[in-house]
Amino acid sequence: MQNQRATMEKRRGDVAAMFDGVAKRYDLFNSVLSLGQVELWRKATVAAVDPQPGQRILDLAAGTGTSSARLADHGAYVVPSDISLGMLKQGRLQQPLLDFVAGDALALPFPDETFDSVTISYGLRNVERTVDALAEMYRVTKPGGRVVIAEFSTPTFTPFRFVYNNYLIAALPTIAKLSSNPVAYGYLAESILAWPDQQGLADLMTEAGWQGVEWRNLAGGIVALHRGWKSE
Repeated sequence: MQNQRATMEKRRGDVAAMFDGVAKRYDLFNSVLSLGQVELWRKATVAAVDPQPGQRILDLAAGTGTSSARLADHGAYVVPSDISLGMLKQGRLQQPLLDFVAGDALALPFPDETFDSVTISYGLRNVERTVDALAEMYRVTKPGGRVVIAEFSTPTFTPFRFVYNNYLIAALPTIAKLSSNPVAYGYLAESILAWPDQQGLADLMTEAGWQGVEWRNLAGGIVALHRGWKSE
């Protein structure tokens, strides 16, 4: 048990360190690697969260806080949280009006039923135990609140899926060599290919307690927006 815990802690530390190394150019490379689509996906995520004035929203794996700022623009109080201290440092420089909090998705530093909504974009697949992370999100969400997950997924059109997978395997690591941390972006491709499809993630959310789980495909399924609710 101790060896397993040590292994998991090391992996979390490795992931955090990996993102520390790309923090300064994180937003730029997200735009490049998504072929300019990331802002459209961000707008769709904000619409799915539907932030309202006065609501408290937790934005997990918030990185530099770009998505958090979009949510806060609607009058909600948004808490950006990330396990990477490098990301938090860069985020505080870029978004000084937001209250960044260091946090592990498997042990969130918040009381039960704190937030009206919890959202995480492109970070859930980096967590060692997906269902446990989803259960932690459920714990800190108020009854009647929602979770919104934006994550890379499985293209629904078979020929396009073949092209996309080859892009991840070949083109993405090549482009990543231009970054200060090509290992991080090589890991990105591997983690996307290993991630469950749309129904698979929906099943994990249901297992963690979320109800009424649904999803919407973006860019033909390259990204899927999943949403679920906590019972009243």
